[in-house]
Amino acid sequence: MTDTPLLEVHDITAGFGAVTVLHGVSFEVPRGSIAGIFGLNGAGKSVTMKCLAGVVPTRSGSVLFDGEDVTRMSPERRVARGMGHVPQGRQVFPDLTVEENLRLGAYTLRRRNRSRYQAALDGVFDRFPVLRDRRTQKAGTMSGGQQASLAVGRALINEPQLILVDEPSAGLSPVATLELDAVLQEVAKTGVTMVLVEQNIAFGLSLVDTAHLMQTGTVVHSGPVAELDDQTLATHLGIGRVLQAAAGSALAARQAPRPKEKARARRTA
Repeated sequence: MTDTPLLEVHDITAGFGAVTVLHGVSFEVPRGSIAGIFGLNGAGKSVTMKCLAGVVPTRSGSVLFDGEDVTRMSPERRVARGMGHVPQGRQVFPDLTVEENLRLGAYTLRRRNRSRYQAALDGVFDRFPVLRDRRTQKAGTMSGGQQASLAVGRALINEPQLILVDEPSAGLSPVATLELDAVLQEVAKTGVTMVLVEQNIAFGLSLVDTAHLMQTGTVVHSGPVAELDDQTLATHLGIGRVLQAAAGSALAARQAPRPKEKARARRTA
């Protein structure tokens, strides 16, 4: 397998009108890994994700996906190319059933290879049994955790190489957050590369392999989570004692590789 990163972000700038939000963001995401983007509100995390997804245009710089420059590519073409997006707030269609949401998510797959759709749908249902059980239920009547599973399943149904997951734990109860953690861990075991933006730093650190810390539209620190310490987090993110303690506990739990990380390392060797 090639050593070329699956995703390469080079010095991108972006904004809205006269306001520039991103001031030269750069980072790389190795194949089969989970990269986390962390920062305080207003740091530019979600705008970065929207640039990667093609929702917000990049003013300068470049985004390379699997060696191809996708900087000016439409969101639909990026999905067809192998990128999936779980947007902030999940954004399921509340008046549509679970299966209808998944069918809409599979739009590009059905255009490209209609015969593949049923197998892809069954694959999502196998991965998320709760969605199979509720396939005829309207998405708006589901719990926050179930909607999070639906949003992730909708991104995965196109069988992407990379998924962009923006603030997945926002608004979830502690129990639902634990369920979401298990869902994303299972996704990671399949070898899908992931970029995760999280305001809940302790939750995010429990998942990611590398951490990219942002301040005011730039990445100020990048490195493996195993080499990150709570003081670096406090210095770059300005977090308080309680959050620093929670983040420190999450970091301590990541010092020894977990089974899924060892499996990913074997797959990408």
